[in-house]
Amino acid sequence: MISSLGVLLAASTAGIVLGRLIKSVAETPLTPDPWGAEIERKINQPEAVEVCHHCGTPQSSTAWFCPHCGVAVGPYNNLMPWVLVFSQGEVLRNGVTEKMRINALTMAGYFLYSLVSYLVFAPVFWVFLYRNLRNQREKSESCSSSEPKQNGRTD
Repeated sequence: MISSLGVLLAASTAGIVLGRLIKSVAETPLTPDPWGAEIERKINQPEAVEVCHHCGTPQSSTAWFCPHCGVAVGPYNNLMPWVLVFSQGEVLRNGVTEKMRINALTMAGYFLYSLVSYLVFAPVFWVFLYRNLRNQREKSESCSSSEPKQNGRTD
């Protein structure tokens, strides 16, 4: 049985930790724009051209989708609900069809987002995600085994 002193101790410890976390976030200095002044100036020039973030194809300022690869583009891409659906679909499609960074945060994001978005169909997505990860791993292993080592030998 848990004593009231133990509960009080746990609650006060949690309060102190939460308070310090809030204080450290509030005291964290705001960082400046990561681009710097020269990049900002070049982006705002009249002759600057918008490009697709996926394939780099130049875009018109009124385009909703890239004519080359079909990705949703535009300044309000993720703010408009009916365009946001295409962006979310693109992220999930990239998880099952393209090469992606494999780390714990990315995998957790794919699993949790697919579970929330596609409650019933999430296991189907997970099968395709696993197949893509397996294919990427096989390709990287075959590439690394065919490349010669620094001493000129292959193991």
